[in-house]
Amino acid sequence: MQIDSPEQQSAGGAIDESLYSRQLYVLGHEAMKRMGASHVLVAGKNIALAGVKSLTLFDPAPARLADLSSQFFLRRDDVGKPRAQVTAPRLAELNAYTPVAVHPSDSLTSDLGLLRQYQVVVLTSTPLKDQHIIADYCHENGIYVVIADTFGLFGSVFTDFGRDFIVVDATGEEPASGIISIIDSDGVVTALDETRHGLEDGDYVTFSEIQGMEGLNATSPRKVAVNGPYTFSIGDVSGLGEYERGGLFTQVKMPVSHDFETFSAQLKKPELMISDYAKFGRPQQLHIGMQALHAFAEKHHGQMPRPFVAADAVEVLKCAQDLASRGEEKVDLDEKLIRELSYQAQGDLSPMAALFGGLAAQEVLKAVSGKFNPIKQWLYFDSLESLPSNSERSEALCKPLGSRYDGQIVVFGKEFQEKLANTTEFLVGAGAIGCEMFKVWAMIGLGIGPKGKITVTDMDAIEKSNLNRQFLFRSKDVGKLKSDCAAAAVKIMNPDLEGHIISLRDEVGEETEAVFNEDFWEVLDGVTNALDNVKARTYVDRRCVFFNKPLLESGTLGTKGNTQVILPKLTESYSSSQDPPEKSFPTCTLKNFPNRIEHTITWARDLFEQYFMQQPEAANSYLSQPKYVERTLKQSGNEKATLESIRDYLVTDKPLSFDDCIGWARRQFESHFNNKIQQLLYNFPHDAVTSTGTLFWSGPKRAPQALKFDYNNQDHLSFIIAAANLHAFNYGLSSKNATEEDYKKVLDNIILPGFSPNPTVKIQADDNEPDPNARPAGSGFDDSGEIQDIIASIPSPQSLAGYRLHLVEFEKDDDLNHHIDFITAASNLRAENYSIPTADRHRTKFIAGKIIPAIATTTALVTGLVVLELFKILDGKRDLEQYKNGFVNLALPFFGFSEPIASPKGTYVGKDGEVAIDKLWDRFEVDDVTLKEFLDMFEKMGLHINMASSGVSLLYASFYPAAKLKDRMPLKLSELAATISRKPIPAHQKNLIFEITADDQTGEDVEIPYVMVKLKK
Repeated sequence: MQIDSPEQQSAGGAIDESLYSRQLYVLGHEAMKRMGASHVLVAGKNIALAGVKSLTLFDPAPARLADLSSQFFLRRDDVGKPRAQVTAPRLAELNAYTPVAVHPSDSLTSDLGLLRQYQVVVLTSTPLKDQHIIADYCHENGIYVVIADTFGLFGSVFTDFGRDFIVVDATGEEPASGIISIIDSDGVVTALDETRHGLEDGDYVTFSEIQGMEGLNATSPRKVAVNGPYTFSIGDVSGLGEYERGGLFTQVKMPVSHDFETFSAQLKKPELMISDYAKFGRPQQLHIGMQALHAFAEKHHGQMPRPFVAADAVEVLKCAQDLASRGEEKVDLDEKLIRELSYQAQGDLSPMAALFGGLAAQEVLKAVSGKFNPIKQWLYFDSLESLPSNSERSEALCKPLGSRYDGQIVVFGKEFQEKLANTTEFLVGAGAIGCEMFKVWAMIGLGIGPKGKITVTDMDAIEKSNLNRQFLFRSKDVGKLKSDCAAAAVKIMNPDLEGHIISLRDEVGEETEAVFNEDFWEVLDGVTNALDNVKARTYVDRRCVFFNKPLLESGTLGTKGNTQVILPKLTESYSSSQDPPEKSFPTCTLKNFPNRIEHTITWARDLFEQYFMQQPEAANSYLSQPKYVERTLKQSGNEKATLESIRDYLVTDKPLSFDDCIGWARRQFESHFNNKIQQLLYNFPHDAVTSTGTLFWSGPKRAPQALKFDYNNQDHLSFIIAAANLHAFNYGLSSKNATEEDYKKVLDNIILPGFSPNPTVKIQADDNEPDPNARPAGSGFDDSGEIQDIIASIPSPQSLAGYRLHLVEFEKDDDLNHHIDFITAASNLRAENYSIPTADRHRTKFIAGKIIPAIATTTALVTGLVVLELFKILDGKRDLEQYKNGFVNLALPFFGFSEPIASPKGTYVGKDGEVAIDKLWDRFEVDDVTLKEFLDMFEKMGLHINMASSGVSLLYASFYPAAKLKDRMPLKLSELAATISRKPIPAHQKNLIFEITADDQTGEDVEIPYVMVKLKK
């Protein structure tokens, strides 16, 4: 497991945002800086933390072959060597800026004073008596402690962050903010236009820009009591005057103090966090059961109970019962549960290591950063549902074989291990989740058997920002294909995969169905998505439904993660539900009335596209497409504006030198941040009122002010530099490494024409009002003299044969291309126009680039959960109750699991009575028969077909004239589809899909599955 450090910094000490951008959006700069001052000790073999200021390992035990089942830094030739010594150099490769050392002692308890050099101590695979000594010593000396253990499908995490531990931000969510409608005399605040305020009881808020109750502005945060979704109370407001208008509220994250008890105290009376509400009483039992395991090990020279040995299980159970009887609170033990815990005590499963590695690593981050709520103080988890029910388990079958997979065999048995080895699985995506998934698959031996195979595909190349969370990649891999590098990395981890991996670079979509054809899909045992966009996920989901393949779906968003199991004939699919639509802003708000920095950033992002992509592209289309004006502009309804932009880019604003580009940038500044603001204030003066008598500039409308250009203002100059360079790129010109002084010299010599507002200009005041500049419906192409004059001023395409502008395709992760610089400067200048607090480059990049925050801890945990579900699928479980969809938020922390939703079912009445159908997964399969045979076939089933179609082509309708049907009836279905659609069937395609509507025996139209026509090829 990898924790990333901000210590990879520039010479000036700034965090390397190109490397840590996705993690920064989860933790923030302050938390990353605190993290960068921390020293962490990790004791044990299951969790590796890379990063923070320094990392020290303690694990003097010699590596065993069985360790290779979960410790991915170990190799076969490391067996017998000290685990920490062989792991440290490989761990150091993850982050060259974080030193990795080995703790200078063979025992942590022999010299406890050595622990004082660390801020956090992480213990794994540590005897209980040593946990007592170390944890209590750390508590007394202000050292944070995280203890994590796994035993097969069982695991636990304990935390102790001492007394008065301060959490500066419990959730990591953006502070709520909004516009105020009114504050009454009782201190009840109402949000404007019934906008949800997003606050909770106990939150704190500050106020600004209030008129009439100015005493609330810029004062200490006020505690909130929520009255409803649109109102909240702030207490006594007497003596502050009477509210008049305006005002903003902003949530303030207040520090919260937590007190932790010692390990010894918590062992006796634990504070337990629930990880699965379906197993409400289980944490108490596991708390006792794991103590019983340690007691057994202490009695048997450090050896845990043997797998499936009944005598050992009886001893563990007796010890557990004794512990339960001596506890302060009565705990009823499930004997079967404790026996299973004993059977699995020597188990070492990679998905459990990933899950608890992610959990423990996140707790370390919380400890050193003070961000997010920590686990208090115990969390237990098990996945007993992952045990195979269709493969035998016994003492003989679970006995270690002296193989690298012994950690699994002792839990699942030899038969199930062979089933894993002979699995054919498809991994779609080799990014963050894809890397972690691939690693876990390598550890569990997936696909290594004679019938096993793993196919991975990813069309992306590795970028620097990938390195801090996609740990299969190193700096030397930047620019190479993810799928190839990931495949090479896991084969080093597990050489048994040699010859069992196919890596591709193809996107899975309609365009690549010749690659991912029927033959490809039909041999798969399952599919695992590791994708980052809904479109691709939806397509893969549809293919899995079509080919009746199980699909494992997952995703992360910062500290949040989710998993979904899709099972043929059992569950709904990924596409059965939809996320809410992406938030958008009204056009009028963006164009003239912004009130939040998100509005100005979105406006600046649109301006970037307009200036450097869309308008140059229109100019290129004019130059390359015959009769562009007549064919294209007559359909657009916006021909004047488009023609003007073509004229500007090919004539008026066409630069001959880089100095001309600087001049263009200066004119754009004046146009957007001065002239247009003057025009807006001319149309709507500061004292303007609406038809109802209220001030126009009130509520969400903020009165702007025009900016006077000053190149000594960094935002002003940054806009000029970025805009000039991007405009120059459009024309293939170079800035020749111009300095700021060079820009200023050119700017000093630029003379701009004066500006006076145009009284004929009309501005739309609200999206609900008609656009005063819209062309009346049916007015057609404007061929007025003005349009003709513009056309006449543009050179003919023939006179510019071969000439093209270079388009600027937005790329957020290149810090030298001026893209984010332009958007940041333009957004902040517009924010200055409207007195909106500005945003730094980091935040602007996040919003403009629509970056998904990511952190390796969540990725590891989610991957662990997914693979635990994979075990169930490969076992062939058909009981829906055994499967779990999951949602986690490590920040809160919160764990929620639910049974997958069943697929929708239906019925129709056939010749032999009622027929049950699965509306999602069922289909009718027929051979490539004639249309008449097809209709007769359904008549025999009691279904009278009314219409049949394929794609957009209607092939049959009962209301068609007899003469029309006569020609179609003898045609085979494939011939019929090809003839009517006028498209030949692709050579790789082995089936056709027909949609039909039909009446059943009741004479009613019924919802029935689609038809798959099997083609003989």
